[in-house]
Amino acid sequence: MEMKKRISLELRNRTPAEVAELVVDNCRSSDGEIEGLTDEFKELEFLSMVNVGLTSLAKLPTLPKLRKLELSDNNISGSLETLAEKCANLTYLNLSGNKFKELSTLEALQNLKNLKSLDLFNCEITTLEDYRESIFEMLPQVTYLDGFDAEDNEAPDSEADDDDADEDGEEGAGQLGEYEEEEEDEEGSEGGEVGLSYLMKEDIQDEEDDGDYVEEEEEEEGEEEEAEVQGEKRKRDAEDEGEDDDEDDD
Repeated sequence: MEMKKRISLELRNRTPAEVAELVVDNCRSSDGEIEGLTDEFKELEFLSMVNVGLTSLAKLPTLPKLRKLELSDNNISGSLETLAEKCANLTYLNLSGNKFKELSTLEALQNLKNLKSLDLFNCEITTLEDYRESIFEMLPQVTYLDGFDAEDNEAPDSEADDDDADEDGEEGAGQLGEYEEEEEDEEGSEGGEVGLSYLMKEDIQDEEDDGDYVEEEEEEEGEEEEAEVQGEKRKRDAEDEGEDDDEDDD
């Protein structure tokens, strides 16, 4: 797909002034020049034109807010002075996989005062003796070259930092969840103890009730026995009185 058409599609019903990020990787530049990109993209902060067949940056428009520029895997060998003229606020520039052979071709980057990170992977220039030392000396504003600083400390990865933050958040949430579960377990245990005490109390009450019932039965049986004894006694008294009357008649 031609670069001009690709840029038009990437607008997605927006005006150029509304676009902050633009990625047109793997499209085709018909003559090795930038096509379809104009000064109207004044709010653009990130631009990626990877593997589009560029040989020159001469037609790069003025992009005052551009911070990051991806130009890897093209055929650029010079014309870097355009970057300082049109994109003065660049902080990150990726020129990996291009045709830079000599240090002198990079001198134009000295005018990019805000440039902090420069990538030149797979460029012939990286095979030069003292390549890294020479770049850091020529471009003192650059902190990271090919992902590492002059002391071989790796550049921080903002995405990795975000992932770490997410993991910390998840871990914190996990700890909170565990804490809540422990609380629930404790509440459950307390509830279990209360329930057990209640059941024991109920059993004790049932036993007491059973004891009262037994005592009542015993009392009733005692009363019945006493009544029977009294009945027998009255019967014997009546018989004795009958015998006395018979003797009197004789």
